Amino acid sequence: MKKKILFILLIVAGQCAFAQKERVKYLTTFDDKLIHFGFTIGVNTLDFNIVNYNPIGDNPDFIPYPEDGVTEASYIRSDLATLVPGFTVGIVSSLRLTQDFELRFLPGLSFGERQITYNVPVVDINNYTQESDFYSLKSTYLDFPLLVKYKARRINNDRPYVIFGGAFRQDISRTAQEDLVKLKSGGVYAEVGGGWDHYFPFFRFSVEAKFSFGLNNQLGDLPAMVQRQYYAQSIKDLRSKIFTLCFHFE
Repeated sequence: MKKKILFILLIVAGQCAFAQKERVKYLTTFDDKLIHFGFTIGVNTLDFNIVNYNPIGDNPDFIPYPEDGVTEASYIRSDLATLVPGFTVGIVSSLRLTQDFELRFLPGLSFGERQITYNVPVVDINNYTQESDFYSLKSTYLDFPLLVKYKARRINNDRPYVIFGGAFRQDISRTAQEDLVKLKSGGVYAEVGGGWDHYFPFFRFSVEAKFSFGLNNQLGDLPAMVQRQYYAQSIKDLRSKIFTLCFHFE
């Protein structure tokens, strides 16, 4: 038993020594540049934090729909049906502040979708199949994040980091249709995340996970009376949440 334990300790010690072994470092002056640029691609999932009126009559602007059995005492509840993957592309521009801090501006374009489900059938005049299990909200965002990046000390060709800051997003996917649930076109977000830089001979590659939390209510105006309005009137507060997994090339 003692021999086995000694053998395991020797293996662990050998692995630690190998991990700490000095390797050839690439782009040793990369982080000394004042400004550098790149591009980013990624995937995202759009989410909502939904607060409903309980019951819907708590909304002072509620209009009853007796033909649908919806009155002031009705509980119309909405939630996100599922997370649908989206796509993000953008430009990376980075300003060196100190040895460990960078200011990053990453304008880009994000495509995504949210599917809202209700505890009552969804009837949308734009849906020719009449009733549906959910209502789909598609968004195309112009992203304007401004973030601070704090980097740990470099280990050979790797360097972990965290990011935090804010972003403004403008939704440009408005249609001429009377949407069942309308969203405001602009929104302010707080953002936090982390990632890992890896230095190759000719570029720096980064994997980054980021969470964005909407700070303002995204629920827009009610649709015209051609639509049933209780789907939007049942919602008291609607805040956007976004998770993005990015791959930066700089």
